[in-house]
Amino acid sequence: MLAKVTSCAVVGLDGELVEVEVDISGGLPAFNIVGLPDTAVQEAKERVRSAIRNCGLAFPNKRITVNLAPADLRKEGPAYDLPIAIGIVLASDQVAADVSAAVFLGELSLDGKVRHTHGVLPMVALARERGIASVYVPEADGAEAALIHGVEILPVASLGQLAVHLQGLVRIEPLDRTAAVVPAAEAAWQGVDFCHVKGQEHVKRALEVAAAGGHNVLMTGPPGAGKTLLARALPSILPSLTPDEALEVTKIYSVSGLLPSDKPLITQRPFRAPHHTVSHAGLVGGGRQPRPGEISLSHRGVLFLDELPEFGHTVLEVLRQPLEDRLVTVSRAQGNVTFPANFMLISAMNPCPCGFRGDGTKECTCSGSTVIRYQRRISGPLLDRIDIFVDVPRVDYEKLADEGIGEPSLTVRGRVEAARGRQQERFVGTRFLCNAEMTPLEVRQHCQMALEDGARSLLRLAMNQLALSARSFHRVLKLARTIADLAGAETIASPHLAEALQYRHRGQA
Repeated sequence: MLAKVTSCAVVGLDGELVEVEVDISGGLPAFNIVGLPDTAVQEAKERVRSAIRNCGLAFPNKRITVNLAPADLRKEGPAYDLPIAIGIVLASDQVAADVSAAVFLGELSLDGKVRHTHGVLPMVALARERGIASVYVPEADGAEAALIHGVEILPVASLGQLAVHLQGLVRIEPLDRTAAVVPAAEAAWQGVDFCHVKGQEHVKRALEVAAAGGHNVLMTGPPGAGKTLLARALPSILPSLTPDEALEVTKIYSVSGLLPSDKPLITQRPFRAPHHTVSHAGLVGGGRQPRPGEISLSHRGVLFLDELPEFGHTVLEVLRQPLEDRLVTVSRAQGNVTFPANFMLISAMNPCPCGFRGDGTKECTCSGSTVIRYQRRISGPLLDRIDIFVDVPRVDYEKLADEGIGEPSLTVRGRVEAARGRQQERFVGTRFLCNAEMTPLEVRQHCQMALEDGARSLLRLAMNQLALSARSFHRVLKLARTIADLAGAETIASPHLAEALQYRHRGQA
């Protein structure tokens, strides 16, 4: 007899429906799975066999053929265990039920319990898009699945419980979304607060401007000056994730298997800090079936690259496309997969290999040619995509020993959120969320047309004396627009433009 059960696969960050066809026929006993299954899917045979028997059901001693359609899509992972088991139970006439309007997801243990499965969120979202009424998910993933409204979520604890439910004996109650443990608001920030950072007021100001406009930053200074501490404090002043942004980030972490078991919804902006030994695939994403890398894991958040020149040249160069397009594309023989990559790049480096070039307390031991080679590890095109360059000098004893507390992150965050609010009003009806995302058309409309006469004269003078390139011209205007937003100004005045110009890289045209 033939039975058909619907399941789902994850391709990139999107789900794709998979039809699990189970045929039981006479002949020598055998259990075959076809349809491009990987090793984990092939091993489902033993898990399914033991789970069916240990749940008090009978495993048919016949020829069983399982086809996972479409056959040209490679199937990965153990999420097909539950639909295969249900297909066998239905095909062997042990249970009679109509499952045509349901999707089944879940890994089985040998005793029949249903275990956690990666990527539940995009799979449930696809089921809703296709008009499927019910989705059976592992009990552990119920809260995550409940984030998608418009579809009935039935949390399954074991195969035996599901069989009894399908027989109509003891019904599994749909998940009550009002009772689901889903965080409604962002939890209090537990990391570094700006008030804990001594001195470096000009760097804090630069990071405030960066947070307000979504700009990229490069901090340069000697070891121990506080670059890493400042970068780790940045998330404390970023605006809260919107509901749509939170779902975007949660989907990425769900597919990657990094979603905390007690936290079905990501409510804080990601902060990723990969080591400089990270591989190309680790940063961009990859694998036979591509999975998100650090670039996508920092989507809507911060990607912090410490000791920037120590990263491999090819690794750094792959940042150019994501920084420009806010997307990253991974190409494989089977096709291309695109992941979102709208992040803030915060980077830090020493001025030279020893770290003490220009430091007044310790002499630099590097030759001029060594310093040049060290700084040239970062290409011009990559530097051209960084908006803010700021020096982080050594902090003197008086500031370190000062018992006073600086301005807390909560206060700074209030100003940042107010500036972001002005930008959202400005970009209503467009795909832009902050000033850093503007194209030349928006720069002309919202920046050049908003220049006061004094600022226009200052910009003309800067273009002539500093030989600014077209890209630098637009970057300065974006920064000036953000600084004006922080000040609550509708137009860009000379002080706003002057501050933007001071963040320009000295060695950059």
